[in-house]
Amino acid sequence: MGAALLAFNDWLNGIVWGPPMLILVVGVGLYFTIRLRFLQFTQFGRACREIWHKIRFVDEKDKGDISPFKALTTAIASTVGVGNIAGVGTAIAIGGPGAIFWMWVCGFLGMVTNYAEVTLGVHYREFRGGVVAGGPMYYIKNGMKLPWLAFIFSIFGALAALGIGNMVQANSMADVLNSTFGVPFIWTAVILAIFTGLVTLGGIKRIADVCGTLVPVMAIFYIAAALVIIILNIQNVPAAFGLIFAHAFRPTSAVGGFAGATIMMTMRFGIARGVFSNEAGLGSTPIAHSTAKVDHPVRQGVWGLFEVFTDTILICSMTALAILTSGMWTSGATGATLTAMAFDVGLPGRGSMLVTIGVILFAYTTTIVWCYYGEKCAEYLFGTKIVLPYRIIWIPFLFIGALGGLKMVWDVADTLNALMAIPNIIALFALSGVVIKLTKEFFSTEAFKKVKRTARL
Repeated sequence: MGAALLAFNDWLNGIVWGPPMLILVVGVGLYFTIRLRFLQFTQFGRACREIWHKIRFVDEKDKGDISPFKALTTAIASTVGVGNIAGVGTAIAIGGPGAIFWMWVCGFLGMVTNYAEVTLGVHYREFRGGVVAGGPMYYIKNGMKLPWLAFIFSIFGALAALGIGNMVQANSMADVLNSTFGVPFIWTAVILAIFTGLVTLGGIKRIADVCGTLVPVMAIFYIAAALVIIILNIQNVPAAFGLIFAHAFRPTSAVGGFAGATIMMTMRFGIARGVFSNEAGLGSTPIAHSTAKVDHPVRQGVWGLFEVFTDTILICSMTALAILTSGMWTSGATGATLTAMAFDVGLPGRGSMLVTIGVILFAYTTTIVWCYYGEKCAEYLFGTKIVLPYRIIWIPFLFIGALGGLKMVWDVADTLNALMAIPNIIALFALSGVVIKLTKEFFSTEAFKKVKRTARL
């Protein structure tokens, strides 16, 4: 039975991550990039200034549950996860160095895709008894007027959360702890389940408080560690970039433990792991951003640009360069284990420990945020009565992920990601006019220049 299910997943995965899906994911980002006149480049500086202002100040009169900064750190907690460590390692191990080029393409286009998602999420959010409810299911229902498609998205969202946000995180954490310190997989599952339950039971405000503290610390910690590895191997950096660009458009030959990769494998794993990492197009991060206290949808949308830039262009690139400059990409290892081996080359005896700490922090924050995403999708389907049962169901899946095989867990998560993305991408195309209208309204008026100093974070 298990073998049959895996075979079915492999078949479905081949369809949903085939050429049509790759065209959709890249196409929606390219479409918004052109329609918004390369917003991720032309407005990035202004977006950073807006973000810097809102980090320091927030108007408590604005509607929402949490500050824009905490909404950002909550969303980043879901995106900056093991995809940045294990996902990059898997992309290189299976797709070759060229996969990183396609991950970058996915990242640059994903910046504006995420901007559009967040903008729509805030614009169409609902307030139910003083609590914010937002995300693709609401802009599909309220914007497209297609409640049945919103229903489909919510089903896939609730299931995908158990894959990308639960089993993959638990699996990667258990894998790296076992390979580095010999920690039994079951122990990792038990400890992760306890600490996840302690936070998720407190809802979005407790999750946001934890992420607001951990995310900046863990991001700086990991970037600094990766930068040290790259500097120690600085003489190999030009060759690493050469590998990335050379193999982006031609097959990678088998070498050492690397089995070789076709161009389609390179593109597929680069884009799939890029989407897994930054989540642009999935429709997940608008659920967190929609809770922000903000006066205009685009004001929160610009945080979406910064979120994907931080995740893919900055952190994923650091991981990729650390792996490629170390020469370990031909070892035959994959996932977080490959990244740990690469770090160990630069910092013998310490590198794998740094990666282990990164995986623990990244996986933990991703798990607690995706529990919230999943329960909000389930809540849309069944009402608030489903929230507690969903949180309870969340715990056993952590055990399944921690004890499952790496390839099986990643393949299932990939399939669920694609099924979740399809209705969301359809909605982005359908509501593109709304995004463009709101963007012009915001950047051409005083809304962008408005200064708020009534409250301090």
